[in-house]
Amino acid sequence: MKINLIPKLLLVLMAFSLSSCAEKGPHTHGLYMLLDTSGTYTQELKQAQKVINYSLSQLNPGDTFAVARVDTGSFSEKDIIYKQTFEDRPSMANEQKRQFREKIDAFVKSVQGSKYTDITGGILQAAEYLNEVGSGRKTIIIFSDLKEEVKPGFVRDIPFQLDGFRVVALNVTKLRSDNVDPREYMKRLEDWEKRVTSGGGKWRVINDLERLEPMFNE
Repeated sequence: MKINLIPKLLLVLMAFSLSSCAEKGPHTHGLYMLLDTSGTYTQELKQAQKVINYSLSQLNPGDTFAVARVDTGSFSEKDIIYKQTFEDRPSMANEQKRQFREKIDAFVKSVQGSKYTDITGGILQAAEYLNEVGSGRKTIIIFSDLKEEVKPGFVRDIPFQLDGFRVVALNVTKLRSDNVDPREYMKRLEDWEKRVTSGGGKWRVINDLERLEPMFNE
């Protein structure tokens, strides 16, 4: 009796192909940007708009972008200003990016400064969101002076789980106290770097907003 092995062979090849694809994982980029809205730092949000527009120009179909504010308690989706996973069709993706810019522009025009700066909560929320989306590359951008001030009673002494994440601090402006004692500024950067890297993440500071390429090319 003849046995046709071709169907079985095809099934084996298909299973192997699917297994190989699963091992490679997605090739999309997930970007989550945290905007510091505390005190006088709201004056820097015009610069943040430029960063957002540049990021939109670099993101591809299938990529995800979310922008959230950092305020009193930022471990919450309610602080996400806008989020979008871009469609494959260029015309649809361009329309999504146009809507994204409009939402951010409206937010910047109407934003009110917050009293507290829950950066830790923002990072925890960003990591949770990008893990749920399932992006292959995961980048968290912190647009802030990195001075965290948490409302009394909030617990933020929490270790990060950032394996596979890059955390980029942008526009880390110097405070008045930093000018008096530059060691405060250096320690602030060192403390955040230690928290990120001890959680398995990669850390980078970019203060020259004309050189944002490393966020996408590394």
